[in-house]
Amino acid sequence: MQRIKLTLCYDGAKFFGSQTQNNNKMPTIMGSLQDAFSLLGITSHLQASGRTDRNVHALHQVCHIDIPLYFKDLMKLKKSLNKLVKPYIYIEKIEHVSADFHARFSAKMRLYRYIISHNQYNPTQADYVLFLPKLDASSMHHNAQYFVGTHDFGYFKKKGTPTKTDIRTIYKAGAYAYRNHTIIYFLGSSFLRTQVRFMCDFLLKIEQQSATQEDLRKQINQDARINMTPAPAQGLYLCRIFY
Repeated sequence: MQRIKLTLCYDGAKFFGSQTQNNNKMPTIMGSLQDAFSLLGITSHLQASGRTDRNVHALHQVCHIDIPLYFKDLMKLKKSLNKLVKPYIYIEKIEHVSADFHARFSAKMRLYRYIISHNQYNPTQADYVLFLPKLDASSMHHNAQYFVGTHDFGYFKKKGTPTKTDIRTIYKAGAYAYRNHTIIYFLGSSFLRTQVRFMCDFLLKIEQQSATQEDLRKQINQDARINMTPAPAQGLYLCRIFY
């Protein structure tokens, strides 16, 4: 067997999340990919760098899988897989990696962006951005710095999510204006389930004056649970995995 690394993008609005569901009638990213490999005679387990919620998109998600040695032409394999998974999943690149490479555990950092549009509402874009009135990107950037560093993010995760530890490190966080959009970003070692959406929603609550900087500080320090509402999923993109 040989291990390969896949880099892919997908439209999360067309699937019920990335993880394979017990109910096979509900299409998922990983389920669709696993089915495509199976049709080519590859039955090894496909491992992603991490899961994404329903309606969350990915620009450069990473997976690994072990394939038989007789699959020598990776370009041909990529072409065959894309015929099976398009139009809402597209494999950008397939490459050989060492046997100890692991899409999840070898990852050093993950970058997410959240896109907010200040344009007139457009139903054709409703699955891909969050529509809101104009925001102060500079103020949001300042408030996002509260997340930077190593913290226990137990108050910023979906309830019932089992984890060995809720401690995570955020290396960079911020917001900026771009062509009548506000982009929020987080670069971290890894993230708890729905963590990025909880952090985004808190920043939005501060801008909408339904929460304060002090509220954010209290929740990060676990002095109080102020806000447990995640931002809508459709504006969130997994942008890049760093190894």
